[in-house]
Formats: sequence, structure tokens, C-alpha cells
Amino acid sequence: MSIAAIVLVGGGYTVYAKQKSAAPATRYATANVERGTLLVTVTGSGQVSTLSQADVNPKVAGDVVVVSVAQGDVVQRGATLVRLDTRDAEKAVRDARTALETAELSLARIKEPPDALAILQSEHAFVQAQESKAQTEQNLEQSYESGFNTTTSAFLDLPGIMSGLQDILLGTDRTLATSGQWNIDAYADAVKSYDEKAVQYRNDAYAKYQDARKKYDAAFHAYKATSRFADDAVIEALVRNAYETVRTIAEAAKSTTNLIQFYQDKLIERSLKPQMIAATHLASLSSYTGKLNAHVSSISSVAEAIDTQRSSLVSADRTIAERTESLRRIKEPPDALDVRSAEITIQQRRDALTDAQLKLADYTIRAPFDGVIAKVHVKVDDAASSGTAVATVITKQEIAEISLNEIDAANVHAGQKATLTFDAVSGLTVTGEVATIDALGTVSQGVVTYATDIHFDTQDDRVKSGMSVSAAI
Repeated sequence: MSIAAIVLVGGGYTVYAKQKSAAPATRYATANVERGTLLVTVTGSGQVSTLSQADVNPKVAGDVVVVSVAQGDVVQRGATLVRLDTRDAEKAVRDARTALETAELSLARIKEPPDALAILQSEHAFVQAQESKAQTEQNLEQSYESGFNTTTSAFLDLPGIMSGLQDILLGTDRTLATSGQWNIDAYADAVKSYDEKAVQYRNDAYAKYQDARKKYDAAFHAYKATSRFADDAVIEALVRNAYETVRTIAEAAKSTTNLIQFYQDKLIERSLKPQMIAATHLASLSSYTGKLNAHVSSISSVAEAIDTQRSSLVSADRTIAERTESLRRIKEPPDALDVRSAEITIQQRRDALTDAQLKLADYTIRAPFDGVIAKVHVKVDDAASSGTAVATVITKQEIAEISLNEIDAANVHAGQKATLTFDAVSGLTVTGEVATIDALGTVSQGVVTYATDIHFDTQDDRVKSGMSVSAAI
């Protein structure tokens, strides 16, 4: 029994050793290939938000006259929300349109062919200007003739007046003065003991006489050397010289009168009788003064007439030049520069009208996109301006705004599908698509997150903006 056992054990070991030393056999598992979907999911959470929201501000300031919407209204892009008072803007458009029409009429006039009546009127005006100049030239010649005659009349009287002044001042009247003493000195000496001003009167009369004598001699010499056929400039100079000479002589006569009158007054004050020759001298001086004043007036009138006619002649030349240019412009075709200038003006007026119309349009405030009126901020009669929103508009389309950590964000890209669930709406699942992923993450307490927007494939009225949302991308 024991021998048999030993044989069995030995035999078994021999078989085992042989099997252990042999190479193991390769085994294969086979199965049928099937097509399927490998689903890897990235999850995140966030809030529901509208796709777009905007405060609508007017571009212009004005009083609100119409509010066309109320909170909750659905509006289309371009729909009228609010209208402001447009009276001033409408006036600006009317004014701009009138200015444009005026500029267009001006260009039309420039381009119009010459009008026969306008040419005839311009030619007539030119002839009138020439006739006026001719008449002015004739008047000027008459003024020069009158000037020579007036000067001649004055020089007929001046020799006698100068001679008379000389006799009164430098004569030696025996009843008035001591032997060989000038009358001028006698008058002064007779009363200077009463009033020293007598010497001043004497000196003034003598100085004025000497000045008058000098100018008279020069003027009389020039007069004798001039004829009425001399050049106009020579005659004009003669007239002006004569005027100054007569005035100077008149001043000398006045100073002489003052001296003699002073002599008489001082004697009469002391109950003394002046010499009779003083009265004779004063009478002569009065006569001289009247003649001199008359000559001053007549020569002055002639000189003024010459100045007037010369000015009129210059004006006539200018008028002829203007009428000549006017006639030339009427007969010639329109100037290219004038036409271009008028065209530029028209373009400027058109631009101004366009600007006014655009500004008028700004008084109607419209919805910037399709959406819903979230709030209306104004009412009729309120004052609105660019700094004040009149309404807030939001889109009806909603999106999920979620945050992903940096590992998940690396595996997500735009266009990937997502499923959305909402804590506030049990059992609702909405599909969507990743729209954007922020390229720049936000770091908070050492954790980096990336904001991701997911657009809803369908809109459900139960989902409201601000609700919590969970997304599986």
C-alpha cells in the first residue's frame, strides 16, 4: 500500500516536471465590432441671463411728447419707443431746405444765357455813366473859370486895401503923431500909460500886417504870371493861394481895427476926445473888412466847388469802370469759377439739409434690437437728454452663463452641445450649444475659472433671467 503510493507520487511529479518545462500556449479572445458613441461630459453651474440688454438713450435733448411702449411690451428692432418735441428741429430742416433752394436758384441765374433786356439796360447805364462824367468835366472847367474870375475880382480890390492898411499903420498923420512917427506907434503911445495892453495890440497889428504884406506880394506876383488859359492845376493853386492871402489880409485889418478901437476906448474912458483921424481909419477898415469877407466867402465857395467836381469826376470814373465790367459779364458766358463756387455752395446746403434731417430723426427714439421692454424711465412732458435712459430693452433669447475650472475649460470649445437643467423648474431639460469661452481666466483665491456662454436651442417661458442653471457639456 505504501509502495503503491510512492509510485503514484513519483509518477505525478514526473508528469508535472515535463509540463513545467514545455512553452505555454497563446490564447485569443474574439468579439464582433460594433459602432457606438463615446460620451465624455464636463459639468458647470451658473445663472440664466438675457443675450443682450441695453439702456436706450436719446442722441438729442428735448421734452417727451409721446411714450409708445410700456413695461413688458414685445418690440421689433426700429420700433418707436419715445418721441421728443421736434418743433425746433423741423424749423431747422425748413431753413436748410430754403437755403438749398436759394443756392440752386443762384446757380441757375449764373448759367442763364444773356438776357436782351439786361444787356440793353447795362448798355444804357454805361452810356449814362459816360454822360455823367462828361457833365462833371464840364462843371469842373466852369469851376476853374469861376475860380480865376473870383480871384481876379479879389486882386482888383487887394492893392487898394493893402495900400490903405499901409497908410493907416505906417502913415504919419500930423494930427495924431509927432513928426515922423508912424500912426501905429502914435496910437499905442497915446494910451499905453493908461493900459500896457496897447503895446500888445500894436505889436499884433504890425506882425499881422507884415505877414499879410508878404503873402500878398507873393500871391499878386503869381496872379500876374497866370492867365485864364493856364492849366487847371495852376488855376487851382492860384485860387487856394488867393484864399489864404485874403484871409491873412482880413486878419491884419481886424488887428488894426482892434488897436484903433482900443485907442478910442481908453481915451473915452478918461473923458478924453480921440483924434478925428481915428474914426476915419475905422471907417476905412470897416469897408476893407466887408470886401475881404466877401472875397473870402466867394473864393471859398469856388474852392469847394472845385473839390466837389473833382471828387465827382473820380466817382464817375469808378462808375464807368463798374458799368463796363458789368456789361462785359452780362455778355460773356458764366465764369467757370463762379459756377464751381455756386456748385460748392449747393453741396454745402445739401449736406446741411441732410444733417438737419438726420437730427430730426434723432427726436424719434427707436428700439435697437428685437426684444422686450424691461422698464420705461420717462413719461410725457419729462425732459430727456443724452445722459438719461428713456427705456431698457432686453432680448427674448436667454443664455446660460457658467464658470469652468481650468482643466474642464481646456477640453471645451465653441459649438459643443450641452444639456441644461434648472433648480427652479423641476424636470425641465433644455439643450444648447457653447457660444463663447473667455480667453482670459479669472483668479479667485488661487482658483482659475473661465466664463462660458451657452445659447439655448429652444426658449421656455418658465425659465427667467437670473435663475440658477447647471450645464453638462
